[in-house]
Amino acid sequence: MTTTIDDALVPAPRTAVLDDAHLGDIKGALGTIRLDDTAPRTGLSAKLKTLLAIVGPGLIVMVGDNDAGAFSTYGNAGQNYGTSLLWTLLLLVPVLYVNQEMVLRLGAVTGVGHARLILERFGRFWGAFSVIDLFLLNALTLVTEFIGITLAAGYLGLPKVASVVLAAAIIIASAFTGSFQRFERIAVALCAGSLLLIPIYFMVHPKTSRMAHDFVVPNMPGGTGQLATVMLLIISIVGTTVAPWQLFFQQSYVIDKRITPRFMKYEKVDLWIGIVIVVVGAAAMMGFTAAAFAGTDGFGHFSDAGAVAKGLAAHGGKLVGVLFAIALLDASIIGAFAVSLSTAYAIGDVFGMKHSLHRGVGGAKGFYAVYAGVVAAAAAIVLVASDHTLGLLTQGVQVLAGVLLPSASVFLLLLCNDKQVLGPWSNGPKTNAFTSAVVGVLVSLSIILTASVLFPDISSKAILDIMAGCGVVGVLAAGFAFTRRRTATKEDPIDRTGRDEWRMPPLETLTRPVMSTGRKIGMGALRGYLLIAMVLVVIKLVQTALGH
Repeated sequence: MTTTIDDALVPAPRTAVLDDAHLGDIKGALGTIRLDDTAPRTGLSAKLKTLLAIVGPGLIVMVGDNDAGAFSTYGNAGQNYGTSLLWTLLLLVPVLYVNQEMVLRLGAVTGVGHARLILERFGRFWGAFSVIDLFLLNALTLVTEFIGITLAAGYLGLPKVASVVLAAAIIIASAFTGSFQRFERIAVALCAGSLLLIPIYFMVHPKTSRMAHDFVVPNMPGGTGQLATVMLLIISIVGTTVAPWQLFFQQSYVIDKRITPRFMKYEKVDLWIGIVIVVVGAAAMMGFTAAAFAGTDGFGHFSDAGAVAKGLAAHGGKLVGVLFAIALLDASIIGAFAVSLSTAYAIGDVFGMKHSLHRGVGGAKGFYAVYAGVVAAAAAIVLVASDHTLGLLTQGVQVLAGVLLPSASVFLLLLCNDKQVLGPWSNGPKTNAFTSAVVGVLVSLSIILTASVLFPDISSKAILDIMAGCGVVGVLAAGFAFTRRRTATKEDPIDRTGRDEWRMPPLETLTRPVMSTGRKIGMGALRGYLLIAMVLVVIKLVQTALGH
């Protein structure tokens, strides 16, 4: 078998890569690395040029995370509670890194998208849960991106219909060039636009000392009767900062960019650059929104990001409001890019279609049809739905993402411990322990949310008791797992030699892992509980909408 790359015939290696367009030169927005360039990077200049060529996947997925839903969520936190929830961002930094580092490893090593790996390794029954979650959340998230576009356009005095149609056309046209490099250049330029949040911060000048304090000292605002609403917002922050779509996007985008294990350390730097930008942007939004509404009638009465722009203008001047609206428009478009691509990549994986931005429309008709179709559908929904319904949807999507994240994290953890899939790149015990703890914390948050919905007058002491109970259960579960591992047959340590050249063999050559009865029961219980939590989230959102 041979692969046509840049008019040259390249022998295709015996790997699991599904689309031969995923093999060849790395053509990034800021540089190119030839397929035959295997020279070691020893000097600072060579390393910098390599990093510039690799930068993209981590940056785009993180900046795309600060999308329209994030503007709404962080604006909500700042306007209603000041900077008292800044500490959640600090806690989410290691969660962001560990989750995204695992998927970039999966992408570079396997060459197979997240959705396809889940279906192949766990079967259609278990894999369907994760894939259906993705499609549902992506569809709803994409709608929220167009909600952000309408809010930004409305503030700037632009007509709604024309703005939505033009934005949809730009989003579709940017991917239809048949050039991965051109698409990434557009996406990176939009990422640079997110830096507008920094001058807004200095123009509004919130109290830095207060922000520094709230960033490191946890605080739970709101008294009895308000804790359910606060928990809803905290889970929204989790869902908008660590969304399930990011896992699918990052893995597939790394594959489409043709990044291999030998560039793993550069891709990790790319990821850290994205994390720093997303956390700085989120903190800035909470800070300047809190400062703009402090002591005003609008404090504690968040409605949407458009109202935030008006509040900023009233506090810091018209230019501040305009810059915020432009930043919101920019964030909504790059979020739509990422979510639409995540969906198209996943469907291409599941149905075995050609799915690469290196291909023209004629070479991947199904892939481009899905991409354009989901964008057009989301734009149409925003144009026909009522503003009240759309406002409720924006918060609801972030909460649902936070509630469903434990399920996505469990599949990710299992894949990264599958030695047939990752070989010498499989997880070590520290990563497993941390990720397991993260899943436990996320489940604990959803349990608190469930309790606060069922018992609206729940006290802070009761919430602390729930957290303590979850902690005890987590410690007992960890102890059981540790004891079982010690008493089980000792496995040979992972041999990590030569891992820079190791790639996963073709999927058809792998033996599907056997799911133990205990694991099936555990995953079934988790899934059942999360379905209940989703229903309760919907109930709480309806109560909030009705003012109860």
